[in-house]
Amino acid sequence: MMRPPQQNPQASMRRSIHLLAHRHPSVRPLSLAQRHFHLTAPSRLPRKRSFFTSNVFLQQNGSEPSSAPPAISRTASSPAANKSPTPQPPASLRRKPPLKNSLRRVAVVAQKGVPSKPSASASAAAADAEDGSSTISAVCVADSFDMDAVVDALQMHGFILDPDGSGFEVHEVVHARGANGGDIFVFPSGTVVTWSLPPDVVTTLATRHLLPAAEDPHVERKEVEDLEYVVDAARDASTMTGDVVVLGTKAEADDGDRLNTTLAKIAFSSGLARSTKLAVLESSLESYFESTREIPALLSRGTRFNLSRKFILQKTGELLNLRAQLNHYNELTDSLPDIFWDSKSELRLETYYDRVGRALDVGVRIKTLNEKMNYAQEVVNVLRETSSEKHSTRLEWIIILLIAVEVLFELRRVYNEKHEQWEEAAKADRR
Repeated sequence: MMRPPQQNPQASMRRSIHLLAHRHPSVRPLSLAQRHFHLTAPSRLPRKRSFFTSNVFLQQNGSEPSSAPPAISRTASSPAANKSPTPQPPASLRRKPPLKNSLRRVAVVAQKGVPSKPSASASAAAADAEDGSSTISAVCVADSFDMDAVVDALQMHGFILDPDGSGFEVHEVVHARGANGGDIFVFPSGTVVTWSLPPDVVTTLATRHLLPAAEDPHVERKEVEDLEYVVDAARDASTMTGDVVVLGTKAEADDGDRLNTTLAKIAFSSGLARSTKLAVLESSLESYFESTREIPALLSRGTRFNLSRKFILQKTGELLNLRAQLNHYNELTDSLPDIFWDSKSELRLETYYDRVGRALDVGVRIKTLNEKMNYAQEVVNVLRETSSEKHSTRLEWIIILLIAVEVLFELRRVYNEKHEQWEEAAKADRR
């Protein structure tokens, strides 16, 4: 049985198209190039990278030309082409077309936000920072101050001393006020704290005017610390928000009495002076470590080092002096200075002092400084032990040499005695 021949479907389709063209002359087959153009369903179209955004900045700057393909017109073959056009809403109520923006640009602009011009308050704050009108500055230039000499120096330069009658003794704190209303507080620890004074005036005052009253000055190693403060006339008590001092001046605004405000300034200034003095000790300890940095490395390599006893004693004295300044001679480790013991409890001066210490991490820094000093003390102890061993070894060798010399002298004496006995025996034999 013979199988029927297989028919080519493409050939059959071409024959059908040609027959249709012969029967209906108005219908003509498309050319080969035109046969590849066909309508595509909307769901099959490529994804458009345009979308709607509510970001104002993107709406203002997203004027990129759209790359969407033009819509295919069907008015020629659609019966709805003869109908009247659909009424459109007004332009003000019509929704705007989506803007073309890349996803990366949207993310970047959303993070940056709309750029804004600097406000007047920010400009004013920058100006205040430059002229120091809202700045508390502390400068430590000496180990201590001769407070009587400080009083003489301030009076000689025309400052008003204790203008508000705070009642503190001269050896506790000296308060002075300049012509511009800025306050100056000088503490016996060698620190000067100023309120509302320009930085150049603060530097000149501490390093020139008060330098004759300084004991053991260290201007080249001076430490400077600053805090910002704001005045709140609606608050009775002062406080501290972060690193900013909020000075309550309601009593001063109501009664015109500046005493409570001055006492609060003294408390905050004392806390800042404590931190600045601690910064000087930290800097001195770092310099000390720099001078002894190679010693642990030499010990770890087993290398002999020639350090004189003078050098070791000098480093021991420097370390003891630093430890004494931290723990004995100054009020750095005290929770409350003696000048605030007799103050009124409602003034809360000890609270202001403590808040400055917590804001500047004074307690943590003191603990860290003591731990570093303990490490430095261990290095010094090793040096002293090594020096003692070298000294003991030297003494032992000296003793050995002395014994050897004594043995030589004793041998010489014995030899001389024997030699004399031999000579006497020889003379006796001759007789």
